[in-house]
Amino acid sequence: MSAFTLQRLGMIMEPQPGNAQEVEGVLNPAAARGPDGELYLFPRLVAKGNYSRIGIARVRFNAAGDPTGAERLGIALEPEADYERRPDGGGGCEDPRVTFVEPLQRYVMTYTAFSPEGPRIAFATSEDLFHWQRFGLATFGKFQGVDVGDVDDKDASLFPVAIPNPSGHPELAMIHRPLFPGTRPEETACPGPREVDLDRESIWISYRPMGLGGTFHCHHRLATPVAPWERLKIGGGTPPILTEHGWLIVYHGVSQLPDKHLCYSAGVMMLSKEHPQDILYRSATPVLSPCLPQEKTGTVADVVFPTGIDRRDDIGMPDRFDIYYGMADNRIGAARLNLPKLLPPGGVADSPEGRI
Repeated sequence: MSAFTLQRLGMIMEPQPGNAQEVEGVLNPAAARGPDGELYLFPRLVAKGNYSRIGIARVRFNAAGDPTGAERLGIALEPEADYERRPDGGGGCEDPRVTFVEPLQRYVMTYTAFSPEGPRIAFATSEDLFHWQRFGLATFGKFQGVDVGDVDDKDASLFPVAIPNPSGHPELAMIHRPLFPGTRPEETACPGPREVDLDRESIWISYRPMGLGGTFHCHHRLATPVAPWERLKIGGGTPPILTEHGWLIVYHGVSQLPDKHLCYSAGVMMLSKEHPQDILYRSATPVLSPCLPQEKTGTVADVVFPTGIDRRDDIGMPDRFDIYYGMADNRIGAARLNLPKLLPPGGVADSPEGRI
């Protein structure tokens, strides 16, 4: 068992009966505290044909401070730009993460734009969480011959402060997971040990000068599949949030169940505060795996997918983090993550030879 304890708090949102915008699911929300101190979710709302919008909802809490539901407030983004729409009428704005970037003094949303070329990382900014301005697709420079800009990409999130790049210069840093051909979990599934392509199957941190435009010109491989619960794929999850131990990330991993179905679980990474390229701790076992009926049955079975995180400073509990996650690609759940006093020993590290 992980020393990071986690308690499920219940289902927060599910498709609203009669709402055509949600007929195929409400899932994978960003979470952010607004200027008013309220907590807002930005769920992916899926209409017929996998057509996705990003909604906005205000979280409701009970007297104990636990989230119990959400009030729908409308749409934050819907497919309008060319890079969000497809010639067949499909498209989407999907799986957002929201970070208040302190040097910019505004919220930045990273989301997946379902473009004609495939899923790509896109940006939008806001000063109040209600009015969003698009800033286009992320662009990338090459790294040692690896073109990270011409492939599908997902699960992006930003650090809230400037981070030293590998050369030591403070820049805007983004965690993301390029989906190179052959690295999807359906493609990496095999019955026994397998070789991992360390460059093309990893979570990356990429850097660019602080601002609202420019190219991510510097890259660092952060983590690759290691443990059995993530042996087919790993990817980003919640945006990094600073704790007394370092930068906390709740990420996802994919394995294969005995019946050959894929299983999406969640684990914890702790990155160095001064040098986030260094992993201080990483889960050997998941902190959350599908077990509830709402997590095991839905649009995609056996999925928990963390995307939102809220540190509970509002109730005087800075070591409590509420995690908002997709349940079977159809609903949204919440769970409470307690930060241990000390990082537990024995956290796994990357396999240098790339074999699992």
